Amino acid sequence: MDFHKVALGVMIVIPVASPVLAQSVGTEVQRDINQETRVEQGLKFGKLSTGEAARLERGEARIDRMESKALKDGNLSQQEAARIQGAQNRESEAINRLKHNDVTGNPNSASSQRMQADVQRNINQQGRIEQGVRSGTLTNKEASQLERGQAHVDRVEARAGADGHIGAREQARIQNRENKQSRKIFRDKHNNRMR
Repeated sequence: MDFHKVALGVMIVIPVASPVLAQSVGTEVQRDINQETRVEQGLKFGKLSTGEAARLERGEARIDRMESKALKDGNLSQQEAARIQGAQNRESEAINRLKHNDVTGNPNSASSQRMQADVQRNINQQGRIEQGVRSGTLTNKEASQLERGQAHVDRVEARAGADGHIGAREQARIQNRENKQSRKIFRDKHNNRMR
């Protein structure tokens, strides 16, 4: 009798645990989207310069690497989630601080337009990952690999804009990396592996 109660308890808990984990992973990715959106809006309204946005992309890369590492084993512990949230809180403060300092950007400059397009593409890619996690078409391990890819894209953007300018050749390199990441997201979402 006790065996049946334990078995029934396990059968009830397992299906519930998976959506909770997916919700947590999805929540972390959604926060990435929100922060990237704030960066893109800061560029669009001249509250962020290209150099400031590049610094913020370096911070976003660090968060994506943390998410990738935390999900590598397929699980996101409460401690890992807390560390990621702490990093996201610090990044949120950095976005706010840079958007409200005395430095302004020219949203109509070619460099800012390039950074705006690249950050918007990050938002789209993160949205695709978040949707895959929520729908179950991406496993947590796949999400881990995709977050690592997003971190790489963010680092390329950060390096390109570190001098406050993104040239056409730099943007071509960024777009090449983004295209590779986009294909990987598509493959992982359509490989018939389900969470």
